[in-house]
Amino acid sequence: MQHGDVIIRFDETIFNYDSNKPILDAASFSVRENAKITIMGQNGAGKSTIFKLITGELQPKNGNVHIRDNASIAIATQVMKRENLEKTVETFFGETFNKKTYDLPKRINKVLEIVHLKASFDKKIKQFSGGQQARLLLAYALIQEPDILLLDEPTNNLDAQGIEHLTQFLIEYKKTCLVISHDANFLNSFTHGVLYLDSHTHKVEQYVGDYYEVLGEIEARIERERAKNAQLKKSIQDRKDKINFFSHKGGKMRKLASKLKDQVEEAEENMVDERQDDKTIRDFTIPAQTDIVGAMVKISSVGVMINHEPLRKTILPVIIVHKKECLLIKGPNGIGKSTLLAALATGKETGASFAKDTRVGYYRQDFSGLDFDKTAYQVLAEMMITPYNQEIYATAAQFLLSAEILKNKVGSLSEGQKGLLCYAQFVLQKPGLLIMDEPTNHINFRHLPIIAKALDKFEGAVILVSHAYEFVKQITIGQTLDLGSLR
Repeated sequence: MQHGDVIIRFDETIFNYDSNKPILDAASFSVRENAKITIMGQNGAGKSTIFKLITGELQPKNGNVHIRDNASIAIATQVMKRENLEKTVETFFGETFNKKTYDLPKRINKVLEIVHLKASFDKKIKQFSGGQQARLLLAYALIQEPDILLLDEPTNNLDAQGIEHLTQFLIEYKKTCLVISHDANFLNSFTHGVLYLDSHTHKVEQYVGDYYEVLGEIEARIERERAKNAQLKKSIQDRKDKINFFSHKGGKMRKLASKLKDQVEEAEENMVDERQDDKTIRDFTIPAQTDIVGAMVKISSVGVMINHEPLRKTILPVIIVHKKECLLIKGPNGIGKSTLLAALATGKETGASFAKDTRVGYYRQDFSGLDFDKTAYQVLAEMMITPYNQEIYATAAQFLLSAEILKNKVGSLSEGQKGLLCYAQFVLQKPGLLIMDEPTNHINFRHLPIIAKALDKFEGAVILVSHAYEFVKQITIGQTLDLGSLR
């Protein structure tokens, strides 16, 4: 595709939330009309911040962000605003247009098909599940057909068919699109280039090519940086050994030692920061509660949504989940999977019972179980009867959460960091039962095989809802409850 004039330009842009947390340091890059660009970088590097600078929600501390005059912008956010919950589908989408749109129903049907969601126009937003609301927000951005379309993890709540429809839409989209996603196959289907945020230099590097080509280029660069550092380290150590030897000699030998010392300082200055952006979490184990005997969970009935009405359905035979077993819950969108998991996790599901004193680890897809006003350290410490600093820091480090990150409030963390924080919580909590609602959302694809391995080896019980087929394939599923079959 031929790309047009520059539509977005960052010019020596500097941004930080506070003096101790730099995000962008004199970042410069440009995006042309019609380009499809991936924004890539470590969790917390500032990908979502770039979106907020483009929309004007944030202003740079220094430098400039230029957007072409009169360019329209739409962003697919992750959380529905409370003021929209009482609106109908038709009202919600109608508000995107300044004047009456006579083909609005046709447009709504088109974007709902793209996100693979069926909905009557008079249905209220609050009647949709959290995952369905996320699809509505994606459709809300798509229906505007803006000059600049910003998509933040758009595949998180889509099934395979929804991802396929969205991919085809983006391939055919005639305007500019910037995407943040950890879905490598999705990105590789349509992107023309990558904006890479280096979390060490806080610069933005621009690459041209499809996603896999750019990944290969970045990995080759990382290897060159490592090789250069290894060579310099060896040279530095050799010189230091000679300095130690010559410095105890007299005359010319002492002068040589002084010269070598200057060379060591120069070599150390030439060392490059090896980027951590492609670092993968290490293998980890979630310790299981050991004082539970017998069945972990029994489910005799569940609440489901059928034709927008809550109904209770009996399950025969009764589902019994034991230790070292995973129950997969599946069903169509809107049937109540997330609602069921929430009821199970909070003990409000009347048709289910747990073994006495079972500790439950609950991964909510929207992270609403985390206290955003507490520091990351505090939410980890709460998982322990007797908080132990060294264990907290060591566990957090396994999930790329440094001591510096632990000082920050949970609300300031990136979505990916919040997800990894949840897994660190489980390690410290030592639960008997894990209830996992879309546990791949916002997680870097490089981490997913390690997380799947940890869940598969968990000695307690797991109840899982996930649309990520490749992820589920890596976990041994003992039983499946298909809510759709209960109709």
